[in-house]
Amino acid sequence: MNTLARWVWEGLELPGIASDYHFLLQGAVEQLWSRRRSTPAGLQFVEIFAQLDLNLIEAVPQAVMVNSAKPSQGFFKIASVQTWMKLLEAEGALREALAVSQRAQRFGDDHRHEELEAKVAALDAEAR
Repeated sequence: MNTLARWVWEGLELPGIASDYHFLLQGAVEQLWSRRRSTPAGLQFVEIFAQLDLNLIEAVPQAVMVNSAKPSQGFFKIASVQTWMKLLEAEGALREALAVSQRAQRFGDDHRHEELEAKVAALDAEAR
Protein backbone atom coordinates (compact mmCIF):
# COMPACT_ATOMS: atom_id res chain seq x y z
CA MET A 1 0.00 0.00 0.00
CA ASN A 2 2.75 2.47 0.92
CA THR A 3 4.58 1.60 -2.29
CA LEU A 4 1.47 2.17 -4.40
CA ALA A 5 0.68 5.48 -2.69
CA ARG A 6 4.26 6.67 -3.15
CA TRP A 7 4.18 5.59 -6.79
CA VAL A 8 1.00 7.64 -7.34
CA TRP A 9 2.39 10.75 -5.63
CA GLU A 10 5.57 10.48 -7.70
CA GLY A 11 3.55 9.91 -10.87
CA LEU A 12 1.56 13.07 -10.25
CA GLU A 13 4.81 15.04 -10.15
CA LEU A 14 5.87 13.85 -13.62
CA PRO A 15 5.04 15.84 -16.74
CA GLY A 16 1.93 14.64 -18.49
CA ILE A 17 -1.55 15.49 -19.66
CA ALA A 18 -4.73 15.46 -17.60
CA SER A 19 -5.86 12.06 -18.86
CA ASP A 20 -2.51 10.56 -17.73
CA TYR A 21 -3.16 11.75 -14.21
CA HIS A 22 -6.79 10.64 -14.32
CA PHE A 23 -5.88 7.09 -15.32
CA LEU A 24 -3.09 7.00 -12.72
CA LEU A 25 -5.49 8.04 -9.95
CA GLN A 26 -8.31 5.83 -11.15
CA GLY A 27 -6.03 2.80 -11.43
CA ALA A 28 -4.71 3.38 -7.92
CA VAL A 29 -8.23 3.66 -6.52
CA GLU A 30 -9.19 0.38 -8.19
CA GLN A 31 -6.08 -1.36 -6.82
CA LEU A 32 -6.58 -0.05 -3.30
CA TRP A 33 -10.27 -0.94 -3.35
CA SER A 34 -9.52 -4.48 -4.48
CA ARG A 35 -7.09 -4.84 -1.55
CA ARG A 36 -9.41 -3.33 1.07
CA ARG A 37 -9.90 -6.59 2.98
CA SER A 38 -6.22 -7.43 3.23
CA THR A 39 -5.03 -3.82 3.60
CA PRO A 40 -7.85 -1.68 5.02
CA ALA A 41 -5.44 1.19 5.73
CA GLY A 42 -5.38 1.80 1.98
CA LEU A 43 -8.96 3.04 2.11
CA GLN A 44 -7.74 6.45 3.24
CA PHE A 45 -5.97 6.75 -0.11
CA VAL A 46 -9.08 5.62 -1.98
CA GLU A 47 -10.81 8.74 -0.73
CA ILE A 48 -7.82 11.03 -1.28
CA PHE A 49 -7.06 9.81 -4.80
CA ALA A 50 -10.73 9.72 -5.87
CA GLN A 51 -11.21 13.27 -4.62
CA LEU A 52 -8.12 14.42 -6.50
CA ASP A 53 -9.43 12.67 -9.61
CA LEU A 54 -12.82 14.39 -9.39
CA ASN A 55 -11.14 17.75 -8.79
CA LEU A 56 -8.98 17.15 -11.87
CA ILE A 57 -11.96 16.14 -13.99
CA GLU A 58 -13.94 19.19 -12.89
CA ALA A 59 -10.99 21.39 -13.90
CA VAL A 60 -10.25 19.57 -17.16
CA PRO A 61 -13.36 17.66 -18.32
CA GLN A 62 -11.68 16.85 -21.64
CA ALA A 63 -9.61 14.27 -19.73
CA VAL A 64 -12.62 11.94 -19.61
CA MET A 65 -14.48 12.88 -22.78
CA VAL A 66 -15.13 10.06 -25.20
CA ASN A 67 -14.14 12.41 -28.03
CA SER A 68 -13.00 15.94 -27.19
CA ALA A 69 -13.68 17.00 -30.79
CA LYS A 70 -17.32 15.93 -30.32
CA PRO A 71 -18.28 16.72 -26.70
CA SER A 72 -21.86 15.58 -27.37
CA GLN A 73 -20.59 11.98 -27.30
CA GLY A 74 -20.26 12.33 -23.54
CA PHE A 75 -17.81 11.05 -20.99
CA PHE A 76 -16.20 7.78 -20.02
CA LYS A 77 -17.39 6.19 -16.80
CA ILE A 78 -15.38 7.52 -13.88
CA ALA A 79 -14.77 4.41 -11.79
CA SER A 80 -12.81 6.22 -9.08
CA VAL A 81 -15.85 8.34 -8.24
CA GLN A 82 -18.13 5.30 -8.16
CA THR A 83 -15.75 3.58 -5.76
CA TRP A 84 -15.49 6.66 -3.55
CA MET A 85 -19.28 6.83 -3.35
CA LYS A 86 -19.44 3.14 -2.36
CA LEU A 87 -16.90 3.78 0.38
CA LEU A 88 -18.80 6.79 1.72
CA GLU A 89 -22.08 4.90 1.70
CA ALA A 90 -20.51 1.93 3.49
CA GLU A 91 -19.20 4.32 6.15
CA GLY A 92 -22.69 5.81 6.56
CA ALA A 93 -21.64 9.16 5.11
CA LEU A 94 -24.76 9.41 2.97
CA ARG A 95 -24.83 13.17 2.61
CA GLU A 96 -21.18 13.20 1.56
CA ALA A 97 -21.83 10.43 -0.97
CA LEU A 98 -24.78 12.39 -2.34
CA ALA A 99 -22.64 15.53 -2.63
CA VAL A 100 -20.05 13.55 -4.64
CA SER A 101 -22.83 12.14 -6.80
CA GLN A 102 -24.20 15.61 -7.48
CA ARG A 103 -20.75 16.93 -8.42
CA ALA A 104 -20.16 14.01 -10.78
CA GLN A 105 -23.57 14.09 -12.48
CA ARG A 106 -22.36 16.65 -14.96
CA PHE A 107 -20.16 13.85 -16.34
CA GLY A 108 -23.03 11.47 -16.97
CA ASP A 109 -26.12 9.92 -15.46
CA ASP A 110 -24.06 6.93 -14.28
CA HIS A 111 -23.28 9.02 -11.21
CA ARG A 112 -26.89 9.71 -10.25
CA HIS A 113 -28.10 7.42 -7.50
CA GLU A 114 -31.80 7.80 -6.84
CA GLU A 115 -31.62 5.31 -3.95
CA LEU A 116 -29.04 7.49 -2.25
CA GLU A 117 -31.17 10.57 -2.82
CA ALA A 118 -34.13 8.75 -1.25
CA LYS A 119 -32.06 7.68 1.78
CA VAL A 120 -30.90 11.24 2.42
CA ALA A 121 -34.44 12.56 1.96
CA ALA A 122 -35.68 9.99 4.51
CA LEU A 123 -32.97 11.08 6.97
CA ASP A 124 -33.96 14.71 6.49
CA ALA A 125 -37.63 13.85 7.04
CA GLU A 126 -36.76 12.05 10.29
CA ALA A 127 -34.84 15.07 11.52
CA ARG A 128 -37.89 17.31 11.20
